[in-house]
Amino acid sequence: MLQLFYPDNEVDSAYDIDYKSLYEKGSCGVIFDIDNTLVPHGAPADDRARQLFSRLRELGYKTVLLSNNKEPRVKSFADSVGSLYVFRAGKPGSRGYAKAMADMGTTPENTLFVGDQLFTDVWGAKKMGIVTYLVKPIHPKEEIQIVLKRRLERIVLFFYHRAKRKGRL
Repeated sequence: MLQLFYPDNEVDSAYDIDYKSLYEKGSCGVIFDIDNTLVPHGAPADDRARQLFSRLRELGYKTVLLSNNKEPRVKSFADSVGSLYVFRAGKPGSRGYAKAMADMGTTPENTLFVGDQLFTDVWGAKKMGIVTYLVKPIHPKEEIQIVLKRRLERIVLFFYHRAKRKGRL
């Protein structure tokens, strides 16, 4: 049952993923969470984020920012990095993921998802059949409801890492 929440891939940062290699293997769309995935919670887009999205466009990727946040936050970030966006996405529900893929013209088979939370980001993408990348949160300061979810995530990640060590994944 916990496997529902297991990421397909786990990396330190969204900035460490080898997007070029994944593009060469057929990926052409990336859905990103924003807060604590690309920048600290509530922070504006920085140079590193803008450079990443520029590089992704050069490679040929289409991108969508998928956030449960309100439009002013998401639109501002999207405008700064030059990406499509879906606000109030209702993660982990499927509606936002489906809209993101429709906006990019991609399918689950050629789309990647990058986020920092198991119970919203990873679970929602996995339900849609999208390959997931779990990244470490950028900054420890988070809202209380996320802090509580992080405690549960630690339990899931314990079993995920144990299964990985034993070669069960």
